[in-house]
Amino acid sequence: MRTTLTCAALVLALGSGPALAQSGEITIWSWNIAASSLKATVEGFNKQFPDIKVTVQDLGNQPTYDKSIAGCAAGGVGLPDIVSIENGEAENYWSQFPDCFVDLRTLGYSAEDQKKFPDFKRTELEVGDKAYAMPWDSGPVAAFYRRDFYEKAGVDPASIKTWDDFIAAGKKIQAANPGVTMTNADFNGDTEFFRMISNEQGCAYFAADGQSITVNQPKCVDTLAKIKEMKDAGIITSADWSTKITNNTAGTVATQVYGGWYEGTIRTESAGENGKWGVYPMPSLTADGPRAANLGGSSLAITAASKNKEAAYAYLKYTLETNEGQIAMLKGFGLVPSLISALDDPYVSEGLPYWGGQAVWKDILATLPKVAPSRGTPFQSDAEIIMRAVQTKYLGGGYPDAKAALDDAASQIASATGLPVKE
Repeated sequence: MRTTLTCAALVLALGSGPALAQSGEITIWSWNIAASSLKATVEGFNKQFPDIKVTVQDLGNQPTYDKSIAGCAAGGVGLPDIVSIENGEAENYWSQFPDCFVDLRTLGYSAEDQKKFPDFKRTELEVGDKAYAMPWDSGPVAAFYRRDFYEKAGVDPASIKTWDDFIAAGKKIQAANPGVTMTNADFNGDTEFFRMISNEQGCAYFAADGQSITVNQPKCVDTLAKIKEMKDAGIITSADWSTKITNNTAGTVATQVYGGWYEGTIRTESAGENGKWGVYPMPSLTADGPRAANLGGSSLAITAASKNKEAAYAYLKYTLETNEGQIAMLKGFGLVPSLISALDDPYVSEGLPYWGGQAVWKDILATLPKVAPSRGTPFQSDAEIIMRAVQTKYLGGGYPDAKAALDDAASQIASATGLPVKE
């Protein structure tokens, strides 16, 4: 029988530091399914803190970023108590506005607390001895596939170990299922495939120390070349976020390669496809190569303007640093835990009906310890904008090869950031 902790006991259980506020109101800015998942934790939180009112505002992804950056620039005016921050954009905040968010260590976030999360999730959230945000969800990459389309083509997903295998399988699947494309990529508005595969291969826009540009290193070159091979083979069609969802529901795509959080998107947006989908590990460039990467994932930060910082910290501790909070978000909306202990929760090993009885979370989360850290740096947005344009030009035949394309990208990023290109 579960025993409900008293507020006093919970203070002790959650760690030392300033006494946690047991009443008041806190407001959180977030977006889409992420906002829905936060709302799903409020009931459990209020069983322990009944006198703290939590309001989650779903602003949308870009508006959350724009409004929070504007609020920081205005000295905190109009900001909520807690802001959702994508890891890749985190260093934009800390570098421009180091006083806009609370150092969580002043509220009791200890070294022991930090160790409860994998290193790759904390890389961009901590500066020196300060911790500006607590890790929330992760994006371990997986291939989400339609079982029926693969079966009709006689393709066993377990046989797909390399991206070349993926291309060959795609041709067979498309031939056996007229009107179906193997996969989608947002070539017009994103570099998702480049970021996923390059991270898998240990390459990124910037070096691990954030002090040089590495986008034209050999593994990144191999990545971009392989993406063009896939596009030229005709197994990828361009589709933005909403079009991908439409294709999933309409049954015109066989596979979506994305961060693990996409489980919730498929399950909730394409509920009628119950039992038709499955999951397998992302392919690699070589048969014995790494098959783990991270795409996306966010954190929660407390604003310096908050008038109820202790209550906000209590909410972070419950939602992000307890299995109960993390699993509530995983069950409801597929938000992938960053909390290491949550990976051992019994729910993770359960076969899920929507996924044909497959224990998808056990398979997806098994890759988390293998993910290579990747620094966004304060210049992530600059690099991303440049890389999107270079990718479009390269895929359209505008460069002689992938190396020339990425040399150009590196040169442009150097001009925009002042960082050197690593030799």
